[in-house]
Amino acid sequence: MEQYEPDRLSPARAAAVRRSLRSGRAALTRRSLLRASTGGALAVGGLGLLSGCGIPAAGKTEGGVSAEDHSKAEKQVRFSNWTEYMDVDESGRRHPTLEAFTKRTGVKVTYTEDINDNSEFFGKIQPQLAAGQETGRDIIVLTDWLAARLIRLGWVQKLDPANLPHAFANLSPQFRSPDWDPGRAYSYPWQGISTVIAYNKKALDGIEVRTVSDLLDNPRLKGRVGFLTEMRDTMGMTLLDMGKDPARFADDDYDAAIARLQKGVDRGQIRRFTGNDYTSDLSKGDFAACLAWAGDVVQLKADNPDIDFVIPDSGYVTSSDNMLIPNKARHKTNAERLIDYYYEPGPAAELAAYINFVCPVDGVKDDLAKLDEDAANNPLIIPDKAMQAKSHSFRSLSAKEETAYEEKFAKLTGA
Repeated sequence: MEQYEPDRLSPARAAAVRRSLRSGRAALTRRSLLRASTGGALAVGGLGLLSGCGIPAAGKTEGGVSAEDHSKAEKQVRFSNWTEYMDVDESGRRHPTLEAFTKRTGVKVTYTEDINDNSEFFGKIQPQLAAGQETGRDIIVLTDWLAARLIRLGWVQKLDPANLPHAFANLSPQFRSPDWDPGRAYSYPWQGISTVIAYNKKALDGIEVRTVSDLLDNPRLKGRVGFLTEMRDTMGMTLLDMGKDPARFADDDYDAAIARLQKGVDRGQIRRFTGNDYTSDLSKGDFAACLAWAGDVVQLKADNPDIDFVIPDSGYVTSSDNMLIPNKARHKTNAERLIDYYYEPGPAAELAAYINFVCPVDGVKDDLAKLDEDAANNPLIIPDKAMQAKSHSFRSLSAKEETAYEEKFAKLTGA
């Protein structure tokens, strides 16, 4: 099992983290899309809180440390999630799907929106997990890279498939087996996050954009193209365009992608690298086209008919936020029942209709159509099989790779 060693941030990696917190997904509200997905962000809010000596993983066996399960005696589950990441009624105070779960099962959900950033939240729970203590939470929702780290450390519990029949049956194929949790033994996705190419039809004025190469090579787009400050999104999309799989690339592949983007910077083809602020540039037409997050595109299209998107034939990058049960959680069975509940088509549809992220649940389209037909037919929310087949994940990185890759990306973006 991995020993917990605080990462030492180079100046470039620290700059990358600050960039993400300032303008990347870390700076955003839930409805406007995500926050830092870069592994380097862990060090500022979490790793930076620790001393230089290694802290041993709390788990003594694979699968983390369980506590006595009080689910039968204590009909409750404590759920920590991101802000604005749950359906609410018109009053803004009640969560219909959670209330329906309680009515059906008798299990009360204590729902807390206390996750604003992966690394910041890690700083809250790390002392208890490292000491083998309970966190006061039964379900936590973390982005891929941090979920992977907690699994490697043995700080989350292996899930019981017997309590997850809907989750096992209905999980979308594109989320089934990430390299950091093959077969989803420890986690299930809450929602997915996709990176696509967005464009402003009026600003393009007839120019066709279908690939990352179009963004980088068409001279008519010079100075009107945007890429993202999130390393995994920009580099993953560039690697795909170059015929490389972001789940299996080597150092030389990464360097070649950096060089390709550097040419775009040097020629003035790339206007700038942005966080969520690309939405304003795209709407105004300062960007004719750019890399974008699907959740933003759904909202932008609703407000501006000139905004649209394309999925390159080479594919697109998808990540996810994931439900996990931390070590020593008191209500593991209740937590697994709640996870499974959100993999039933009805509750999954209600959630998707409200938050407009990529729904990780297969078979939800008909239920969603009863609530919101447009959402049900939107491939950014319910990807069809062809779109699912184009989905790719960025592979897990070692600490050494993380440092090297972030330094190179920071130099590219001028961070």
